[in-house]
Parts: sequence; C-alpha cells; structure tokens
Amino acid sequence: MAMVTAKLSSPATTWLPGGRSPAGARRSAPPRRATLIRAAVGSYADELVSTAKSVASPGRGILAIDESNATCGKRLASIGLDNTEVNRQAYRQLLLTTAGLGEYISGAILFEETLYQSTTDGKKFVDCLKDQNIMPGIKVDKGLVPLPGSNNESWCQGLDGLASRCAEYYKQGARFAKWRTVVSIPCGPSALAVKEAAWGLARYAAIAQDNGLVPIVEPEILLDGDHGIERTLEVAEKVWSEVFFYLAQNNVLFEGILLKPSMVTPGAEHKQKATPEAIAKHTLTMLRRRVPPAVPGIMFLSGGQSEVEATLNLNAMNQEPNPWHVSFSYARALQNSVLKTWQGRPENVEAAQKALLVRAKANSLAQLGRYTGEGESDEAKKGMFQKGYTY
Repeated sequence: MAMVTAKLSSPATTWLPGGRSPAGARRSAPPRRATLIRAAVGSYADELVSTAKSVASPGRGILAIDESNATCGKRLASIGLDNTEVNRQAYRQLLLTTAGLGEYISGAILFEETLYQSTTDGKKFVDCLKDQNIMPGIKVDKGLVPLPGSNNESWCQGLDGLASRCAEYYKQGARFAKWRTVVSIPCGPSALAVKEAAWGLARYAAIAQDNGLVPIVEPEILLDGDHGIERTLEVAEKVWSEVFFYLAQNNVLFEGILLKPSMVTPGAEHKQKATPEAIAKHTLTMLRRRVPPAVPGIMFLSGGQSEVEATLNLNAMNQEPNPWHVSFSYARALQNSVLKTWQGRPENVEAAQKALLVRAKANSLAQLGRYTGEGESDEAKKGMFQKGYTY
C-alpha cells in the first residue's frame, strides 16, 4: 500500500480509531506534517467520488435486480414461468428498457449474468442503462454460508478472487458493487458474527475501490424476530460501529462508498407495529450516531416491507435535511407490482413498465419528502416478509 506525505487536513487521509495516527502520534499534538496511510484507491479516487455522487443524486435511488438465478426463478415461478435464461433475460429487459426510468433511478444492481447480457435486439444492458444516466452496478458476494462457532449464524463468502472479478466487471461497464451480509437478532447476535460481517464488508470495500468500483456496504439486520424497535436500534448501532471501525482500518475512502442499511423497525413478529415517524426517528438516530457525514448516500433496503410501507418510511426520513442523501435501493418493493402486471405475457410489457414507473416515482417523491400515499392499491400495501429469507 502506498505511503504518502500529506497535510493533516487532507480529506484523502485516514486516522485510525482511538485518536492516534498510524505513526503513533497523539492528536493533541500532531506534527505540522506527517506520513499518513492513504486510502488504497490508486488512480480511481476522483472517479469513485463522482460515481457515488451520481448515484446519490436528488430524487433518485437504486433499482436492485441482482437476485441470483435461483431467486429470480422463484419470482418467475410466482407468475407461472420456468426458470430459464430466456425468461430471466425477458424480465430484466422489461425493467432495464423502461423509457423515463432514469428520471427516478440513478443506479441498477445487476447479477453477473445480466451484466453480460443484451436485449433481444442486441443492445448491451449496460448501454441501456448508460443511455438513461443510470449507473450499472454488480453484486459481487458469493452468498451466505454457516459460520462455524457461532449461534447458528452465517457469514458471507466471496473474497477469494474478488480483485480480478472486480477488474473484469469494471471493464464490462460496472461502476459500483454490492456485498450483502446479514445479522440475526434472534441469534444473539454473537460477537463473532458481528465482527465477521464487519471485517468482510471492509475487506470487500477496499478491494472494490482499488479496482474502480464504488462499494455498497450492506450489513442487513434481518426483520426476523419478536423484539421491539429499541432492541433493533441497539443491535444496529453495534453493527455499524464495528463496520466503520474496520472500514477505517482498511483505509476505505468514505467519500467513495454508499451504505445499504435496513431501517430500524420492530421485529416482524412483534405485537405492535411502528409508525413511519417512529421508524424514521430511530433510524436517523442510529445513522447520526454511527455514520460520518463524509458518506454521500444512504440507500435503504426494503427487507420484506410492503411497497407502500417502504415508501412511507423513506418519506418520513426526508422531512428535514440530513447530512447524507437518504434514498432507496429496493428490489421487491419496486418489482412486486411489475411482476404481477407482466405475468410473462408480451402484450403486458408496456403496462408492467408503467407499473415500474409508478413505484419508482413514488420513491423519488419519498426521497424528496413529498410522498403522500394517496391512490395506492391494496396490492401495494401487502407485506412481503418471509421468515429466514435468502436470495
């Protein structure tokens, strides 16, 4: 890793937690100039910052369509379609060729298969996105596996070979990446699971930045459980504290990352639901305590909430200014109505694309704090929580 001599005020430098410089100097009496560890982003620093700002632009958020082939198959099965590459391509073509989508969507997270696919007319999907000023992104983790020595918890694999994969994804047109790991409150969570999640995210983020990709950092606090909202807040604060500790230790450039947290809500089986105002209050409390203002964007996951719930909660968080762009990175909460409208029929493509625009516009308004929820269908209000959800 390169060592550079920089002024202490330089935003490209990172002081390690505990108030000490990497050289051991105390903050109370720093030298006029010191040799500091610089974020390992090479020549990509300016591009990373630019990409992150583009994704975190006013009134826009992320469309997550990075489901694995197996999970995409489950979505297709719900409307009676076989899980074939042709059907997966048809569905993703419907999404990525929706005219006007770029007004509300700034980035799209793709699965590896989709990153290399084209439309039936031969146009690369990445070019379809770029034509609408939508940044192509890529899921880079290799999924969850059991974590030995834990309380029946998981860890996320995929660091082996990640650098070469990121380099190839960059060549193909991807400009940001996503790595999802999970923390389960009913399982403790154990200190081991939290540390593993935080360290894995930090190593991934450093590797992604070193290869030109803005890393989305996603430690999802699962909705599973009957705990109250205060317990979720406690766990979320612990998890994000660990995440930023290890991000700093790995010299990750905070201005060149995006976060994808879950909202602070009660467990899905808790006896009392929380209002959007309560969820916004607890979630913003957690973020203000744990997330530096240098981070450009907070792109929330929906985590099994209904389409309307996810939008109402996001809207409540944007009723006053925040230090970061507070927006969305939704999968099911943007796609559910689309799938049910499409039904796999070519004659329904236009109607399904209109359904996507309705949901995208609703969340765009929520990012701006202007969503009212008026005129929403009963279908959009149905919850999508699945206990023990994997994808």
